[in-house]
Amino acid sequence: MAQLTTLARPYAKAVFDAAKEQDAIDSWGQALAFIGLLAADDTVKNILANPGLPEERKAELFFDTTDEQLPEALRNFLLILAESKRLALLPEISTLFAFYRAELERTVNMKVSTAFEMTADQQQKLAEALSRKLERKVALETAVDRSLIGGVVVNTGDLVIDASVRGKLAKMAKALGT
Repeated sequence: MAQLTTLARPYAKAVFDAAKEQDAIDSWGQALAFIGLLAADDTVKNILANPGLPEERKAELFFDTTDEQLPEALRNFLLILAESKRLALLPEISTLFAFYRAELERTVNMKVSTAFEMTADQQQKLAEALSRKLERKVALETAVDRSLIGGVVVNTGDLVIDASVRGKLAKMAKALGT
């Protein structure tokens, strides 16, 4: 996975810079998100791995499946990926594009797991507190996990904040050597 990300990084940076230059980060981001999901599908992966299918035809597969007409520069980008036999990198390119966009907009998406459903007011207060702490705009995705007993677990990328009762009990058990 890390190797794919390393290979995808220059392509993602190039397409992000092109989208930024054309003031089309929104539309290109949506198109790349869809194309990335499509490229991650097992059936599409098999098609992309088929050595008997011309690379240009593989790129056209993505042109044919999008509801709207792709911008010419994005179509050219897909053709360049096909020519370089790098269409399989599209899921990683899409993920990196979203990361670059979040960095530019200073936003972060966080997954919040709680033992009980959070009210809208609680979600807003948590988002505001995290925004102040991280100095970024925070968007929360909430989920209920009854095994937490109480408290909250916040995840984003490699950052995990475990303020759950289950997490505190686990730390206490470890400290006691059990």
